[in-house]
Amino acid sequence: MWRNVAKQATLKSQSKSLNFPSFPRTYSFLGASKEPIFFEKLKFHSLNNTSPRLSFRAIGEISTHEDFMGKPSFIFLRNSDSTNGNWCAGFCPRGYVSVAEAVSSTDVEDNVYGADEVQELLPEMRKEEEKEEHFRRRRLHANPGVGSRKHRVLRRRQVKIEAEAWELATKEYKELLKDMCEHKLAPNLPYMKSLFLGWFEPFRDAIAKEQELIRTGKSRQGYAPYFDLLPADKMSVIAMHQLAAMVMTGGEHGCARVVTAACMIGDAIEQEIRIHNILEKTRKKKEKTYDSKNGVEGESPAVMKEQENLRKKVTDLIKKQKLPAVRKIVKGKDDSKPWNADARAKVGSRLIELLLQTAYIQPPCDQLADSPSEPRPAFVHTFRTVSYENKKGAKKYGVIQCDPLVLKGLEKTARHMVIPYMPMLVPPLRWRGYDKGAHLFLPSYVMRIHGAKQQREAVKRAPRKQLRPVFEALDTLGNTRWRVNKRVLSVVDRIWSNGGCLADLVDHSDVPLPEKPETEDEALLKKWKWKLRGVKKENKERHAQRCDIELKLAVARKMKDEEGFYYPHNIDFRGRAYPMHPYLNHLGSDLCRGILEFAEGRPLGKSGLRWLKIHIANLFAGGVDKLSYEGRIAFTENHLDDIFDSADKPLDGKRWWLHAEDPFQFLAVCINLTEALRSSSPETYISHIPVHQDGSCNGLQHYAALGRDKLGAAAVNLVAGEKPADVYSGIAARVLDIMRRDAQKDPDVFPDALRAKELINQVDRKLVKQTVMTSVYGVTYIGARDQIKRRLKERGITEESDIFGCSCYAAKVTLTALGEMFEAARSIMNWLGDCAKIIASENEPVRWTTPLGLPVVQPYRKLGTRSIKTSLQVLILQKETDKVMVQRQRTAFPPNFVHSLDSSHMMMTAVACKGAGLNFAGVHDSYWTHACDVDEMNRILREKFVELYETPILENLLESFEKSFPTLSFPPLPDRGDFELREVLESPYFFN
Repeated sequence: MWRNVAKQATLKSQSKSLNFPSFPRTYSFLGASKEPIFFEKLKFHSLNNTSPRLSFRAIGEISTHEDFMGKPSFIFLRNSDSTNGNWCAGFCPRGYVSVAEAVSSTDVEDNVYGADEVQELLPEMRKEEEKEEHFRRRRLHANPGVGSRKHRVLRRRQVKIEAEAWELATKEYKELLKDMCEHKLAPNLPYMKSLFLGWFEPFRDAIAKEQELIRTGKSRQGYAPYFDLLPADKMSVIAMHQLAAMVMTGGEHGCARVVTAACMIGDAIEQEIRIHNILEKTRKKKEKTYDSKNGVEGESPAVMKEQENLRKKVTDLIKKQKLPAVRKIVKGKDDSKPWNADARAKVGSRLIELLLQTAYIQPPCDQLADSPSEPRPAFVHTFRTVSYENKKGAKKYGVIQCDPLVLKGLEKTARHMVIPYMPMLVPPLRWRGYDKGAHLFLPSYVMRIHGAKQQREAVKRAPRKQLRPVFEALDTLGNTRWRVNKRVLSVVDRIWSNGGCLADLVDHSDVPLPEKPETEDEALLKKWKWKLRGVKKENKERHAQRCDIELKLAVARKMKDEEGFYYPHNIDFRGRAYPMHPYLNHLGSDLCRGILEFAEGRPLGKSGLRWLKIHIANLFAGGVDKLSYEGRIAFTENHLDDIFDSADKPLDGKRWWLHAEDPFQFLAVCINLTEALRSSSPETYISHIPVHQDGSCNGLQHYAALGRDKLGAAAVNLVAGEKPADVYSGIAARVLDIMRRDAQKDPDVFPDALRAKELINQVDRKLVKQTVMTSVYGVTYIGARDQIKRRLKERGITEESDIFGCSCYAAKVTLTALGEMFEAARSIMNWLGDCAKIIASENEPVRWTTPLGLPVVQPYRKLGTRSIKTSLQVLILQKETDKVMVQRQRTAFPPNFVHSLDSSHMMMTAVACKGAGLNFAGVHDSYWTHACDVDEMNRILREKFVELYETPILENLLESFEKSFPTLSFPPLPDRGDFELREVLESPYFFN
């Protein structure tokens, strides 16, 4: 019947004898025009609504289209087994060669329906088409321009960034050298770049000489098979930049540990060899055949042609972005095996040794000296000895120490460094496996395992279907598009170029070293030594911070003119998500977060304007963020003049924004709100600012939900209240009550009475905050003592004996108050620790599966060592043993388990937000979206929290333990309270 209807309708539409009602041109109609260009036109989906689009329909659905003359027509695709959900791909229903054959088939029912009957179906058709159009638009909105010419250009640039970063750097040095030789003048370069250029040629020549010895068989060192696989010039650039990066970020202040540097350089060389082979391997592996005509060994023309065709094919595929095909060809042609740790360490060590021999620095001229200063080595190999408290003996390790002039120059060199894992210009590849996803060419792994083999194997063995929710969440986070906030970046640049020391930016200058007193008084000399040590430590920290800021700003400057970019994400072993780019990302400091904003803008709307005002108060902090929402809005409205002044004259006005706890983020929102309020319609103003909703001591929120703990739930905002409960103030109040009682006791009987009296005026939320925050991570008494000791030092208590005794007492009292307020949390922590101890005592690591299906294996094993002899020094590499660390397995399990739950909550929220059409970014327990979408995100995150904890999490965990270890006896589950979990849905300050 329906095929006959289709046939009649099509014929009538072509003969103009059937008058259809007019349809909106956004509908996707599938028609069988007899024009010869019909199938050619339908090869592409057009983004233009007036153009035809190829539609895919289940067999048994009506698929409609306007024909190319503008006349509506349709075909109903039906098959005898359509109830089984078979799909018709494109035009051809199953069983027919073409649409024409489907329409003209005689296998039709006899009844013929006319135009009236057909029109009855149109409302349903419209609904279906509108629904599909909505999802199509959402997909295009999420990835604008995918498939367009602009996208193809960006993709080509991304391939170039990943595959040719070192190649371009090498080319630049070679061109600079050539230019210098031609003009006989040194180019005007920044200090560090001129040093790199000076080191490049002798270092490259030393590597080339070593490679020649290997080729001629005169060198048979352990690194020989790996040392000649990359051109010498490229190896020299990689080694120089990697060592400089290690010195900048290694935390050793002008030093890099030899073991770490050697392994890092060796790893970078191996990665570049694999990329290099994509284009070079086919050319090098040419078969030799015997030319019978000339009687000499040569290349067969057929072989030469085959190799040339293969090389051309690889090059063309890369240009056309056919990356899977490239990988397949390379896999077939590249027979190299992954390097082992020994090979990486030996190659890296030899490169370091050659750099030490060839890299020199010329000190500045001393005008009082008789002759110019002699050049001196830029890097020196030396050894350091470190001793440990409460342990006999000391540990000796090798370091590469850089010259002070190099160290100073490194602070300014970040903009000239090669940073391989930059933010991506196109959306990351979808995750499909342990090492399948994210970057196009650079090695990408879904989990950061840090050498834990069991964890890697657990993820690899997990079925792809099981890991799909995790992959989908990571893809969602990676597809959020960002851009640089240029106005904030310009303010940062002004502050930084003027010496820093504003808005938490570190001072460009070091602290002057204290002069040694001219005395023999041992007490004064000892005090001077302590002060000198403190100043040196402060200067080391300042240097590290300056390098860090330079790296962040270098990335921001490179990306500031891009319309948008993406951060591919992966996870740690607990499931927490992190951007793979290490420097400028939204998990970073206030500087990073202030510079970044969503690339997509959305109208504020009434609710968005409200949330922008609340967000300003949250970022100002200082107690304002603890007010009710109405109180925070009032704060913002009372300071509009200050906000406008901050936006208009950030450095030349009153600088009110500098009083905020997060100054750069605060400035970004001040600018945004100012522009919105000054616009003709604030509610239609397009905002790019991410608005945050943060959990209230999120770890304790998870424990309160696990234990259904009423008291704990109220303390961390799982229950509705007129204003947010502040758990830190609550604990501080309990600590103060205990100390007041203790202060009344007799000091002869209770020695801590004197300390209680001394500390009463010191107790506030700041004193206990860090201990409360880390309690969920299993903070020990010693850890709590050290945290409180640092707070007391900040307040001017400097006498070591007083501060130690007071911090011991305060830590004991704080942990007591925590145990009273979060009794259920403490019992669950103890239960988790007891279970872990039972498992670890069997020399087994603790394993579990998160609610989203991610397998987790705790990596804590005793480490063994093995020695690798190199010409530079003996390198000691660590390796895993079969022996687990029982104590570490026990203490780490409670916090790791809770982290796996908070990551599950974030991922569930991310996927649901994507489904609702929201932009989403997550920083562990801080969820970000556009101001206009905060209400919707708040609803989703509460629903997902309830959904997560309505599953029997602890029961499932105990069942998995008993199944894995049937011979072991585990303690019973701790008692739970009667907190009603669904109260979370009505709690406005659960996340706020």
